[in-house]
Amino acid sequence: MSPHDLTVKLFLQLAVILAACRVCGWLGRRVGQTQVVSEMMTGVLLGPSLFGLLAPAAQAWLFPKTLSGGDPHPSMLILYALSQIGLVLYMFLIGMEFNHRLILGRVRHASLVSGAGIAVPMALGAVAALTLRGDADLFAPHVTPGAAALYLGAAMSITAFPMLARILHEKGIARTRMGTLALAAGSSDDAVAWCLLALVLSYLEGSWMIAILAIGGGALYVLVMLLLGRPLLRVLDRGVDGHGRIAPGTLVAGLLVLMLGAFVTDAVGIYAVFGAFIAGIAMPGRFADAAIGHLEPLTTTFLLPVFFVYSGLNTQIALLDSPAIWRVAVILVTLSIVGKGVACLLAARVSGEAWRESVAIGVLMNARGLMELIILNIGLQRGVITPTLFTIMVLMAVVTTLMASPLFELVYGRRTAAAAQEQTA
Repeated sequence: MSPHDLTVKLFLQLAVILAACRVCGWLGRRVGQTQVVSEMMTGVLLGPSLFGLLAPAAQAWLFPKTLSGGDPHPSMLILYALSQIGLVLYMFLIGMEFNHRLILGRVRHASLVSGAGIAVPMALGAVAALTLRGDADLFAPHVTPGAAALYLGAAMSITAFPMLARILHEKGIARTRMGTLALAAGSSDDAVAWCLLALVLSYLEGSWMIAILAIGGGALYVLVMLLLGRPLLRVLDRGVDGHGRIAPGTLVAGLLVLMLGAFVTDAVGIYAVFGAFIAGIAMPGRFADAAIGHLEPLTTTFLLPVFFVYSGLNTQIALLDSPAIWRVAVILVTLSIVGKGVACLLAARVSGEAWRESVAIGVLMNARGLMELIILNIGLQRGVITPTLFTIMVLMAVVTTLMASPLFELVYGRRTAAAAQEQTA
């Protein structure tokens, strides 16, 4: 396929993705869903689960997965690269909006919520992997029971941190006391889950250096960026004038730090999104405010939807073709909700939060969304899980994420959110 043909197809793919995301977003808002949740559903709908079912030839032509020889199709590799750019830019934005000052006095609360959100679903996921292993084709033949338990536990304990952040941002409470607690707990959960994934991959490949490099390298990166990088990066504030306008060279310098941070964490095995998030936290205030205004519209409306669609193309609901597999799906979805949502709710309450805020935190932490899709894609690409388990876990991610916005609105409400914003201000 010539470069010109790839470019022409890319333009059409992006046009379809953008149009479908806006239509699904419009429909989603009618039933209380945020734009980001609607974009996640769009990815599933454009894949083989609906588009491929209604028009298989058209779906295979527009989003061809492989070449005739079985290698990945170049057009899908291009979409994958675009999706990763959108992902790291979005996490960079979330990091710049993260109010670390609000969490300094609430480390104990965030640790308690995060610990409950890891330990309980981790245990339930491990038990489910060992118990249900013979009921369906869930893991590749070479995956041992211990590795299967560790992987499924990590996958069930993950939080949709970018999605959680975007829901809080769309509700306007990302910088409130409750919003910051949820962000801190969610980011901690995901960091631990990625370390667990590194352990699984190390075990399967017979080299513990993978886990040592991932955990040690990630910790070193965080320390360097926050202790040394943050004071040095204050120079970026000089490139922002009194009206909030940012000099092009200053914006490029910030993006350079972002890309290097994403490269470092991806290279050590923690994944690029965490490098981007920490780079965002390290950015000085004036630069962050100006950069958000420049980067957010293009990132959230154009690049990020590509990731959801790319992940949806690997989801095949038709693989859930027997009562036994559907039973496994129902069990895993139920365990995910109980293990994550209820555990975080009770932990928030024990830490001193009011019932309303505790339930809201449990609802937000229960959503899997974006990060679940990432860890599932890695498991599928590395040959850890089968397409059947991939589809079951995507279904779990969709269900828990669809629950988040309506339940959050019901429990927390716009009036409470407005009062929380006023109190924080």
